[in-house]
Amino acid sequence: MPLLEIKDLNAFYGKVNPLKKISLKIEEGECIGIIGPNGAGKTTLLECILGTVEHYGQIEFNQINLNNLSPEKRVKLGIRYSPERDKIFPYMSVKDNLMIAGDYLKKDELKERLNEIFDLFPILKERLNQQAQTLSGGEQQMLALALALISRPKLLLLDEPTFGLAPYLITNISNVLSKLKKQLSILIAEQNVVFTLKHSEKIFVLEHGEIILEGTPEELKSEEYIKKSYFGI
Repeated sequence: MPLLEIKDLNAFYGKVNPLKKISLKIEEGECIGIIGPNGAGKTTLLECILGTVEHYGQIEFNQINLNNLSPEKRVKLGIRYSPERDKIFPYMSVKDNLMIAGDYLKKDELKERLNEIFDLFPILKERLNQQAQTLSGGEQQMLALALALISRPKLLLLDEPTFGLAPYLITNISNVLSKLKKQLSILIAEQNVVFTLKHSEKIFVLEHGEIILEGTPEELKSEEYIKKSYFGI
């Protein structure tokens, strides 16, 4: 059985319908990519899974129907969301950010998890007492990922993880994702097609709230639409 299964998902902001009949599956340990331009509905899809946007259709996680569950209950089931913006507590130290995210963990469990986080992001250990807003863009992204990961989620929702980052920082994030893929399922919403192709087993192309293409990275690379729209070929 898939870890996450979505059937005929529609989303609404008032009378606006930003997602139309979306269906997809994510298996355990699988990384799925969602690509598309701004306004395509990528973020809305992630927010529907988390339960922060009005939606209709079926969303099942670990064979549990999420439709009537609050975002808090969905988080407790093992879903974590790392948004594009407002992802850290800027006026608090790195340490306090991490302590808040891991507040419900037992002391020994938190210590163990922090050591694992520092193995993934060594720079955060060096910046523990630094105010989060003074970190570089790449370091803030690493902290945001750490906050989402500290509870050992089963499914990680990543919204534009490479947005605004220099190429060398994208490489750092890419290296971390390569390690994470062995531990959990990941859904990436990205405009960076090269990054998404590298990490995803399957990719869905979203435009105007609808899936217009889907396939493996190899299959999509050969699509004329992808070549023209995303690679300028």
